[in-house]
Amino acid sequence: MTITTKVPAHSAPGESSAEERTLRLYRSHLSKGRATLAELFGSHMEVASSGAWLTTSDGERFLNCGGYGVFIMGARHPIVMEAVLDQLHRHPIATRILLEPTVATAAEAIVSVTPEGMDRVHFAVSGAEAVETGLKLARAHGKRHIVAADRGYHGKSLGALSASGKEVYRRPFEPLLPQVSRVPYGDVEALERELALRPGEACFIVEPVQGEGGVVIPPPDYLRRAAGLCRDYDAFLIFDEVQTGMGRLGHWWGADLAGVEPDVLLVGKALGGGVLPVSAAVASRRVFAPFDKDPYLHTGTFSGAPVLMAAVQGAVQAIKEERLVTRAMDLGRRLLPEIERVVLRNCADLVVEVRGEGLLIGIELIEGGIAGELLIELFNHGIVANHSMNGSAVVRFTPPAILTDSDVNFLLESIDGATRDLVDKRARMPEGSLT
Repeated sequence: MTITTKVPAHSAPGESSAEERTLRLYRSHLSKGRATLAELFGSHMEVASSGAWLTTSDGERFLNCGGYGVFIMGARHPIVMEAVLDQLHRHPIATRILLEPTVATAAEAIVSVTPEGMDRVHFAVSGAEAVETGLKLARAHGKRHIVAADRGYHGKSLGALSASGKEVYRRPFEPLLPQVSRVPYGDVEALERELALRPGEACFIVEPVQGEGGVVIPPPDYLRRAAGLCRDYDAFLIFDEVQTGMGRLGHWWGADLAGVEPDVLLVGKALGGGVLPVSAAVASRRVFAPFDKDPYLHTGTFSGAPVLMAAVQGAVQAIKEERLVTRAMDLGRRLLPEIERVVLRNCADLVVEVRGEGLLIGIELIEGGIAGELLIELFNHGIVANHSMNGSAVVRFTPPAILTDSDVNFLLESIDGATRDLVDKRARMPEGSLT
């Protein structure tokens, strides 16, 4: 079955265009701010996607290096689509009363690739829900004080938001969870001071690489030493791999890269294969014991929904069969130095650093406004990238691991053109207007 979205390329006289109508509906029913942001990118509407590319209503194609890490295997991967469509036609949503085999086989699939000993799974829908699961497991073990990293991002539900590191998102909703403290990311001594204040009571939640923080790479051995401190002070360790997991860093997990086994591993974004939203919290039998004992202690109506579980199985299968973890590592090693070379050649005075791990790559500009300008120039050259919510000066690339040589060349040529145009446009700005 083929599903198409039909959008008129032209409107009859007197009728508003499809883009204008969509903007009006956004303003009326969704978000005025989101509509205004869309206008900066020409009010394009994405209506189709396949592999590494998306198509807009006017027929333009863009290489998708955005999506916040969802598309490690591209859009509509055939293995995932086949699994999802088969399940959709048979039994998409379960009663939650009877046993349902798809969730069991999905759990088996994910624990086949998680660190050894982490063999219990709670499925959810969003990454923030996975974070809530991890925090609740910590509390079930008596760890009621959350220690989080500055600029970390864990979601916007109340518990997850309490641990997130940008005040502008927290302030409108305070008071949030009590007993939360923050330490600089990568600072082992600061973490030890915090854990030493409350031995046996703390939960440390951390990203192996900070994504929304601006692709912040931890110092060598930081995560291993942090895990050691958690053991020393009987603290609970949560690795938030919602963005970094499933091969994004060129390893199945940042935990593998760091040589660490956390108490809870959080998974999301790519777990649904770029087709459906699904997340999970994975833990050892010991850590999962409170949920093992009482199956109704932490539940969700759509947790483990069969159609979502089909996507999970398809995603794991596709990554394994196409060796996408290795491809992410190889592509990252190829792209990072090339992007750095192009950017520093064209606009070195506007750039602080180019950094990355695997296919999580960031360009840090000297200020947030310039990062916004670069995003628009990239779009003008056919590339969709992302800003970083907790690191506003960083343009972030999360390309899929299925890029062809032609795709890679297009990406590098587009970055070259975008950075050249950025410099040219800034040079033509009236003196004093540069931000």
